[in-house]
Amino acid sequence: MNSTEKEIVYNISNSYTTLNYLTNKTKNVIFACHGMGYLSRYFLKYFKGLNSDDNYIIIPQAQSKYYVAPKMKYVGASWLTKENTVKEIENVINYFDSVLNNEKVKNLNFIFLGYSQGVSVAMRYLAKRKIKVSKLILMSGGIPKELTANDFKYLENKAKIFYVYGDNDEYIHGDFLNSEKNKIEHLFSDINYIEFKGKHEIKTEIIESIIN
Repeated sequence: MNSTEKEIVYNISNSYTTLNYLTNKTKNVIFACHGMGYLSRYFLKYFKGLNSDDNYIIIPQAQSKYYVAPKMKYVGASWLTKENTVKEIENVINYFDSVLNNEKVKNLNFIFLGYSQGVSVAMRYLAKRKIKVSKLILMSGGIPKELTANDFKYLENKAKIFYVYGDNDEYIHGDFLNSEKNKIEHLFSDINYIEFKGKHEIKTEIIESIIN
């Protein structure tokens, strides 16, 4: 018996969440990519402390949803896995394009943020689309191995880069942390490291201190 894996193209819909209103008072547009296990509407809570007049937040939603163990009661989502990664990255990039085209946020101060698994999709999108940002905030996540300094040369001296992690992070620590620092230092010439006391988590006060 012979089996063949085939591929088709079809239309799909997906949601995303926004916080505050886009007005003539808006100073910052923040595109925030959640980590694995989140839904965008719940990731929203980390940005409620920001000034609502100054900041408009866009939170895309990872498409692959699943029931979260152990109770299998709550729903989470994942951006990518090792399965068919190249094609899935392309799908995410097309989805991000659609979100930003729908929001029409050009010519505003743009900030990209990724947390945990959201770091990889945020960085891959910027590398592919060369979107100009004033700040790139990478929180407790891994840097994709395939990216090079040339991918981000367009941001040189134009964006502030932040790498944020907890001193007791169960995933980002020891040799792995050193490896991530080596990778990011090959991509950017100037990085602002922020280490906080805590585990694999988000500190809203750090987001607020960077944004404000």
